[in-house]
Amino acid sequence: MRCIVVDDEPFALELAADYVRKTPFLELVGTFSNPVKALAFLMEREVDLVFLDINMPELSGMQLLHALPRKPMVVFTTAYPEFGAESYNYDAVDYLLKPINYARFLKAVNKAVELHNLKKKDKPAPAAPATPTHDKAHMLIKSGTQTFKVKLEDILYVEGAGNYMAFCTKGKKILSLLTMKEALELLPADQFVRVHKSYIVSLNHLDVIERHQVTIAGKAIPIGLTYREQFLAKADNV
Repeated sequence: MRCIVVDDEPFALELAADYVRKTPFLELVGTFSNPVKALAFLMEREVDLVFLDINMPELSGMQLLHALPRKPMVVFTTAYPEFGAESYNYDAVDYLLKPINYARFLKAVNKAVELHNLKKKDKPAPAAPATPTHDKAHMLIKSGTQTFKVKLEDILYVEGAGNYMAFCTKGKKILSLLTMKEALELLPADQFVRVHKSYIVSLNHLDVIERHQVTIAGKAIPIGLTYREQFLAKADNV
């Protein structure tokens, strides 16, 4: 699992980083003493697990987590036991009280691994081709214990919602435990395009196109600067 450590205390940061490095099934992809820089990293990169200090200047660990549109698994770390109860309001995997020993660290990591494996089992498989020419007319979307067969032409847009993706159709909204990358892989690229870190839109349902946003069925959807050029190029060919 890909991990980062966020802690403004140098000793605690290095200790947690060493624990991650010595654990074979964890991959350390970043360490941050500045929570604002950690937030910027998480907005751009996919991470499975964050070891996150709570009491930090500028931005607390809980504020950082709250600011993320798609939240990774989190193990909170702190020297203050009074934060324990509140941490579980953020669906924390575990809560580690400093100083942290390796045995207690491993216990938290094992919880994260179990949760990570459960999420992988719950991911929907790509829908079977609708025709021998592989032009899909439908897709299967798994939501909890249900699987919905949805016409691609009915999907208006897809919105990131925490750890889920919301497929917004003409008649309903379907939540599925997917990442943005996985949702993009399921949708045909000639019909759908990413316009923002949290949105994918159907090119067939664009009502109004502006440089900073598009409108679909009365919904204004922002266009991120990173995705603008690619989107406008595809929209011109619709």
